[in-house]
Amino acid sequence: MSGAEEGLRERKKRETRQRIADIAMGLFLQRGFDNVTVAEVARAADVSVNTVFNYFTTKEDLFLDRSDEVESLPRKVIEERRPGETAVQALRRDFFDALDTGDWRYGMHEGSDMFARRVRESPSLSARLVLLDYNREEQFAKALADATDADPDDLTPWLVASQMNATLRTLSRRFTMRQMAGEDTGRVLEDIRLDARQAFELLENGVGDYALRRAGDAGAQSEEIAPDRVQT
Repeated sequence: MSGAEEGLRERKKRETRQRIADIAMGLFLQRGFDNVTVAEVARAADVSVNTVFNYFTTKEDLFLDRSDEVESLPRKVIEERRPGETAVQALRRDFFDALDTGDWRYGMHEGSDMFARRVRESPSLSARLVLLDYNREEQFAKALADATDADPDDLTPWLVASQMNATLRTLSRRFTMRQMAGEDTGRVLEDIRLDARQAFELLENGVGDYALRRAGDAGAQSEEIAPDRVQT
């Protein structure tokens, strides 16, 4: 088979996969994930059930057809960081680029509220989202470890990865909750920009003396307890 023929075949496979996923998502959003069968998706897409499973291992994969892209995003962001740019700075740049262009990759776009509702309605989808988030964090850690030639026992990449991933998860949740409450998407995005600036500043500069209890604060000890004093 020639290269051109192979390219055409792969393109047709990608198009078929995308068409099935788009049709499935339309049905899921309209009726609910648990109320739609794979057989119904196959009929709507005019393919066999076996064809659907040739492209998607599980029904959940039909709903989360971009999960591979989400999980691989950390490695892409970190590997493509610019000279003189840290991992956090690269993530910040990519995050705001997604907001500016309306890209879906961080879950902040029109219609994400309906996506979230369908996930909440389905225990199996909720479980898959937890796994997806864990896998994304693991990809962050591995990409950071590779970028810094970290020792296998070095905990630093994992600690940094957990903070980066938690920032994305928190911002995404905040956006979705406000959208689900019926707020205007444009207004929510404006506020998310402010939230994101604060979040990434914390990532870049650390939490420092956040929540420091000062002498005289309500409930604070009137005097410091020396390290060598033990109260019983």
